Amino acid sequence: MRAAIYESFQGPITIQHVSDPVPSPNGVVLKVGATGLCRSDWHGWMGHDEDIELPHVPGHELSGTVEEVGNHVKNWKTGDRVTVPFVSGCGNCPQCSSGNHQICDHQFQPGFTHWGSFAQYVAIDYADINLVHLPDSMNFVTAASLGCRFITSFRGIVRQGKVSGGQWVAIHGCGGVGLSAIMIANALGANVIAIDIRDDKIKFAKSLGATAGINAGKVSDVVEAVKDISDGGAHVSMDALGHKTTCFNSIANLRKQGKHIQVGLMAGEHNLPPVPMSAVIANELEILGSHGMQAHEYPELLGMIRNGKLQPEKLIDKEITLEEAVVELPKMDEFDGTGVKVISNF
Repeated sequence: MRAAIYESFQGPITIQHVSDPVPSPNGVVLKVGATGLCRSDWHGWMGHDEDIELPHVPGHELSGTVEEVGNHVKNWKTGDRVTVPFVSGCGNCPQCSSGNHQICDHQFQPGFTHWGSFAQYVAIDYADINLVHLPDSMNFVTAASLGCRFITSFRGIVRQGKVSGGQWVAIHGCGGVGLSAIMIANALGANVIAIDIRDDKIKFAKSLGATAGINAGKVSDVVEAVKDISDGGAHVSMDALGHKTTCFNSIANLRKQGKHIQVGLMAGEHNLPPVPMSAVIANELEILGSHGMQAHEYPELLGMIRNGKLQPEKLIDKEITLEEAVVELPKMDEFDGTGVKVISNF
């Protein structure tokens, strides 16, 4: 098969012909229909993820068709159209037993713990508890856009943040994660404030339902700007970027008993951000993480898409080829474009 591979962190990414994967006894091999280009893939290429062993094939937001089935798999057959959360649970550890596959003790992550989906085929372990049937009405490109950014935002807004109608929600960073969160919070009836340093991204965020926008590069105090707009602070705030400043602002702009959701990866120099802990104590704030979403939680998300409440296809900026992905991946820290890029030609 053809696959995009790097043999050193921050090194060249090349298209190579490699052996097709084979399924584990409890896994499947998928023919990749589409796969998203995500900043988490950039973090992996940079060397920020300790699970990656070189040489490596990135890619973790994917959809496709079951090509081969391991002999212990019961629920899937060749030809099934599926997607998979980027964090897949083993099904046996204490976390999985409690239903929290997204924090599995022995998790499988395509594109990180194993070779990923920047390839014609990808092997997926623990298939019975992690694969998700795709509705006939959903194409592979839209499905691939769900796999990391959208589901992480969905769980962050719906489960962790418990956002409800009329609340104020601040989203710091209008990349794929932030835009997904804006769409989801708006669908729940919240008033959403979009914060970014680019006016075009803020404009796009408003088209997806943001009530107000703040250009963090043009205002003197983002926290006060959020408090002014929301008349006292956000009920829920998300750092969708993963930066010391956005993390601090997201916590500091909360009203009393507000919730901060950390979704953006805090890597490199941003790994130990300052936290306004005096405000956390005095105002009884909550600081929560959100790391993917379990396969068994997908029905609610898919139902909102089917009913037209969520339209993730609006987030797709461009379909690209595997060759183009080799060029685009190293540039993801430049935050070019206003939407999501998806590889659909292998």
